Amino acid sequence: MPVVIITGASSGIGRAAAVRLGRAGFTVVLAARRAAELADAAAEIGSAAVAVPTDVRDPAAIDALVARALEVDGRIDGLVNNAGVGGKASVLTDDDVVTETIDVNLVAPIRLMRAVVPIMREQGSGAIVNIGSVAGEIGLGGVYSATKFALRGMNDSVRRELVGTGIGVTLIEPGFIDTGFNSRTNLPGPEIVAAAIERALRRPRRRIVVPRKYRAAMVVAGALPFLVDRIYAGKAGKR
Repeated sequence: MPVVIITGASSGIGRAAAVRLGRAGFTVVLAARRAAELADAAAEIGSAAVAVPTDVRDPAAIDALVARALEVDGRIDGLVNNAGVGGKASVLTDDDVVTETIDVNLVAPIRLMRAVVPIMREQGSGAIVNIGSVAGEIGLGGVYSATKFALRGMNDSVRRELVGTGIGVTLIEPGFIDTGFNSRTNLPGPEIVAAAIERALRRPRRRIVVPRKYRAAMVVAGALPFLVDRIYAGKAGKR
């Protein structure tokens, strides 16, 4: 069975992806800080899951996670960089929140890619899926948006670097998703992103936006930035 590492796997999109992939024949190596919730997710999946409590801000913890994944079957077929944190959108956000957001949302995915790419190169195959955000196309989320913009650039760079190696690199950009932490109503559940993750692991592509309706907003933001400025004038930092 293909072996896939999923970070942020204790809840939300990560857990939904882990459950879906475990049932689809993947061996899922689950990583998250919350050990109890991680163990619960692994129990739901069963024998196809390996739980590895991990703080992705810690380089040693990342090395231990990758080493444990290799022990499963001597290979790593997929990496899903899903762990992420948000926070206030204002530029006045406290420094500790800024640092944590950058460490989790950007530095950790880079370190994980650095850890698995040599393994995948030697195998001649693999798939990396980075979970970005529509906020990485439309600047509304302060430091969160900044990390997702940067992750998009890193994703594109790594994808181009690895052309011809057999390693696919995909960016998935969700819009508003009901993960239990959003005050909005009538949102799609994390399963829609989990389905996109499975598609990207099986057949990598450059980018997947979910739900698709957000593509129009992204086009407008790119083509008519002054319009987005007017719509969100004075509002973006209050989100």
